[in-house]
Amino acid sequence: MLKRVLLAEDEPNIVEPLTFLLERAGFEVLVETDGRQALDAALARAPDVMILDVMLPELDGYEVLRRLRADRRAERLPVLVLTAKGQREDRETALDCGADRFITKPFANAEVVEAVEQLAGR
Repeated sequence: MLKRVLLAEDEPNIVEPLTFLLERAGFEVLVETDGRQALDAALARAPDVMILDVMLPELDGYEVLRRLRADRRAERLPVLVLTAKGQREDRETALDCGADRFITKPFANAEVVEAVEQLAGR
């Protein structure tokens, strides 16, 4: 059975290549383009890993992460924060909110795939 990755990202120029790379690596990829939908999908679809952008419409990634960690259904969901916000405070905020990994944009494709594979337990 394929491991599922929930990609919460609103930029098509990131969604398309990441979807391609992750599918090629053997993952099923679900995409949501706003924070509220991503939160709902994470709780309803039980993905194996979530890739979460910080700057999303409706709810930002930090708020999505806080709500996931407060919900028993997703408190242990591995989350990779993938964002253009690369300052030390951004990393600290993401980790304080419960992120498992933090990668800044622009990113190396191999680095993201490797992080997802590690978080998925491969």
